[in-house]
Amino acid sequence: MWPRLTTITRTVCALVFSGLVSACAQIPPDDIIDRERQQFALLEGERKQARGQRVWCVPYARNLSGINIRGNAKDWWGQALNTYERGDEPAVGAVMSFRATSGMSLGHVAVVADVVTDREIVVNHANWNRNKVSLQMGVMDVSRDNDWSLVRVESWPGQYGRPYPVNGFIYPKDGE
Repeated sequence: MWPRLTTITRTVCALVFSGLVSACAQIPPDDIIDRERQQFALLEGERKQARGQRVWCVPYARNLSGINIRGNAKDWWGQALNTYERGDEPAVGAVMSFRATSGMSLGHVAVVADVVTDREIVVNHANWNRNKVSLQMGVMDVSRDNDWSLVRVESWPGQYGRPYPVNGFIYPKDGE
């Protein structure tokens, strides 16, 4: 009988298979998450879970994006100043920096996986659902000025939670 595979293991296997199938592609487009980084980030999350450790958003986002910032998610926006470009436009591979709130005192970071419309993106992140990596979760811009300063995150398919304040997006350097 086959052992039951975790969601992360199934996702990694699917990514590896899709990487092998598409290996003949010469130049990866700029609008997709780097598959090698995604595989590494998922495997690191799985290793932590196997050791009984917590899967946090910060190491997952750092591994996936290549943005080398340490510390709590709430501090990433400030630490990115003068090191990484920051802005209010989502881009694939950028890190969305959530502000700390009373219910999310350490802040949160998520990596943009797809830009669907000017008011909707898809993110990959960890620990939004406790100790889990969540892939392909929708995020809607609900800010009054269309500036991504307030968002609602899809906690379960088709179910968006309460509004959360966002600092903006941190963009990885070329080649990271």
